[in-house]
Amino acid sequence: MTTTASATPRPTEIKLRKADNTLTVSFESGEAFTLAAEYLRVESPSAEVQGHAPDQKVLVPGKRYVGIDTVEPVGHYAVRLVFNDGHDTGIYSWAYLYQLGREFDQRWERYLAQIEEQGASRELG
Repeated sequence: MTTTASATPRPTEIKLRKADNTLTVSFESGEAFTLAAEYLRVESPSAEVQGHAPDQKVLVPGKRYVGIDTVEPVGHYAVRLVFNDGHDTGIYSWAYLYQLGREFDQRWERYLAQIEEQGASRELG
């Protein structure tokens, strides 16, 4: 399902839990998603990760223990996540956060398969 900005529920709460390396986003629809920092980092909407076309997406290994240092509002439509590995260029719109929550299973499975296929690791090193 593709979600348009106008059809996307707005978040009612965004809660960073540094101890768990998670971000919980609750939407006005009643849905809430707890997203691991690693997942948010490897799915960053930045050009550095997504490239400039769908076939240019970059695999980001070694982020198993990455954390989010801060969550900064961007207007009334998004947040910028500052990760403890220095990455801070992704702007996570409400629609993208909603999509990441709804598509977690498929995206995470695909990421793990790509890591394995390329002989990479979620661990640093």
